[in-house]
Amino acid sequence: MAFQPLHDRVLVRRIEGEEKTKGGLIIPDTAKEKPAEGEIVAIGEGARKESGDLIAMSVKIGDRVLFGKWSGTEVSLDGEDLLIMKESDVLGIIA
Repeated sequence: MAFQPLHDRVLVRRIEGEEKTKGGLIIPDTAKEKPAEGEIVAIGEGARKESGDLIAMSVKIGDRVLFGKWSGTEVSLDGEDLLIMKESDVLGIIA
């Protein structure tokens, strides 16, 4: 994929949730919520301070992250549905 987010933006691939509950019930597609977990696919160079100095990104490609339910903008690149969001929309990195 030849896409480079600008500034402090990240490109995220959603990680799909479970198809079944812990009790074994199958969850139909209409009842599933969009997952708020994803994998960082690409990152920008970082934001700039007023002085012009670069602020390094806290996430890196391959990190599993949590983000807000309504975070980001949905885009389709090379037939794949992805999200572009600011790094500040990422709530945390899953270790």
